[in-house]
Amino acid sequence: MNKSTLALAVAVGVMAQQASAAGFIEDSKATLGLRNFYINSDNRDGAAGTPASRTNGVQSKSEEWGQGFDLRFTSGYTQGTVGFGIDAIGLLGVRLDSGGGTNGATATSYGGIVFPSESNGEAVDNFSSLGLTAKAKISQTELKLGTLQPKNPVIATNDGRLLPQTWQGGQITSGEIKDLTLVGGQIEHVKGRNSSNNEQLSIGGANPRIANSNKFMYAGGDYKITKDLTAQYYYGNLEDFYKQHFLGLVHNWAIGPGVLKSGLRYFNSSDDGANGNTPAYYSNGNYTGMQSGKGKVDNNLYSGLFLYTVAGHTFGGGYQVSNGSSDFPWLNQGDGSSNYTITDMQIQKFGRAGERTWQARYSYDFAKVGLPGLTAGMVYLRGDNIDTVGSNGAENGSGRSEWERDLTVAYVVPAGPLKNVGFMWKNATWRNDIPGQRDQDENRLILSYSIPLL
Repeated sequence: MNKSTLALAVAVGVMAQQASAAGFIEDSKATLGLRNFYINSDNRDGAAGTPASRTNGVQSKSEEWGQGFDLRFTSGYTQGTVGFGIDAIGLLGVRLDSGGGTNGATATSYGGIVFPSESNGEAVDNFSSLGLTAKAKISQTELKLGTLQPKNPVIATNDGRLLPQTWQGGQITSGEIKDLTLVGGQIEHVKGRNSSNNEQLSIGGANPRIANSNKFMYAGGDYKITKDLTAQYYYGNLEDFYKQHFLGLVHNWAIGPGVLKSGLRYFNSSDDGANGNTPAYYSNGNYTGMQSGKGKVDNNLYSGLFLYTVAGHTFGGGYQVSNGSSDFPWLNQGDGSSNYTITDMQIQKFGRAGERTWQARYSYDFAKVGLPGLTAGMVYLRGDNIDTVGSNGAENGSGRSEWERDLTVAYVVPAGPLKNVGFMWKNATWRNDIPGQRDQDENRLILSYSIPLL
């Protein structure tokens, strides 16, 4: 029994004796989230077909459709100097269709684009998981052990499919000092968005089945310098892979009738342990002369994003530079993940070694013209200066580029018997001239509804 499981068992035992205390029940909440999710991904540089027609390990067409259930219980705290509580999350995904075998599974993946796979590569009929979290609170400091869904600059939970990603570990959050929020934690395992199993942690470039770690430590804080200016510092360390420092500034400035929100971000990432000398742990990047075409983590990423909102319109622009020999590193087992860059898009991340990316954004809230609940937006990104190296260590592409265009239309019913029912269409197009990469089109249709139970 690992330390997190033991601590959880002890905490549950304590709470069992105090569950009737005022606050534990009265402040409890329970909700059932329903999500109907369809995705169609077309890798255009090849004929669409079944797994037999894959090119470079990727099916020409991937398509899945399912119904997700997300049941959550959040307790209040027992009375006393130290309050105790427990949270629970139950997840169930039911397959409605997997495109006649085009579920996106490959020989090395844990599953398809939505569902886990059987040994023959076909999608399972359903998958589920249960997560429990013990928690304790004293004053403005809270400790959680068990199932977590952290979201900060060095670790971000992905919720881009039928069911969300979850993590196993512990986290402490403190707001004891005015205007300062501190957080620290350790993660041991991850459960992917297309999995019901806990896996160890890895990065892009490494084979997660061979090279992995069960220790990611993180700490940091947000400090409100003024009501409109927040400074951030975070540190993350995936044992045997990388160390990462993050600095950020977020500022809101009222200009004329609107508000300008600006965000500046800097990541410094370097190798740790085996990543510095063991090929199985290496990262993707621009490593000319390296036998595998890969190498140790070495990346500095700078970015700025500026958004101006006025009368329902939001106009935005940003720029990002990824310097160093390696691609930008983040927790990535190869089954779908998120990071805190301004270029984490529907299809691509735009964080390759040497890549320089500019972007333009626009969105509109139709409530301003009498259609509350309806929103639409577009993002366009273009990255260039990409140099790539083949598996033989020789350069196979110099000064290459990529671009992506994402469209989103969403509507949440504002009133009536269907209140809070949500509809969303997400469309993305990705084009590139990078050797070994295929252009891609993708559509997602999402119907969602949340039912309060407590």
